Amino acid sequence: MFFSNSLENQLQRWNETIHNQPKNHNAYIRRGMVNFQLAKIDESIQDFDMAEQLDIRIKAYLWQRGLSYYYAERFAEGAQQFEIDLTVNAQDVEETVWRYLCIARSLGVEEARNSLLTVKNDPRRVMQRVYDLYAGDCTPDDVLTVSQSQGESGKFYSHLYLGLYYEAQNNLDLVQNYIVKAADQYKIDDYMWYLAQVHKKLRGWI
Repeated sequence: MFFSNSLENQLQRWNETIHNQPKNHNAYIRRGMVNFQLAKIDESIQDFDMAEQLDIRIKAYLWQRGLSYYYAERFAEGAQQFEIDLTVNAQDVEETVWRYLCIARSLGVEEARNSLLTVKNDPRRVMQRVYDLYAGDCTPDDVLTVSQSQGESGKFYSHLYLGLYYEAQNNLDLVQNYIVKAADQYKIDDYMWYLAQVHKKLRGWI
């Protein structure tokens, strides 16, 4: 991958930082994020766990660990992490949707939809529509339509969350279609774009 060398360099820098500052919880979070971006899922979880051990107060802010739990197929732990996150960020559609995704993968889509938490004030129009989709209140086409006026970021997020929506339903062809488009056609400087790349790699679509 064209970005792997840069990530390997970042990983080396955080290894050095942790060697010199073994009690620096933020360094473990940052290294965990780089490990995730390199599709080293178990290593990322170990780093996030160490960060929490060093400072228990950050537990409610470790949304990155919830994402890693999803890709480790530790869905119950992922759902729990996002529930904890939402106690400090109750208006975040993404964390609400990721909780849904973890529940859907472990207990089924119906249970996930029935337990979908209410979010009213996310300012991003695309994410509002994504929430409506997961709640059963609009169609995938509605999500794509609103994204057309929201730039590359809007198009990326619409395709990413449509792909994940279809993964919850086990519709593998549509998962691949949307995730690959998100990763390949709408590159944005965002952790979630790397997540799309990780999704491709772990599913063997690269």
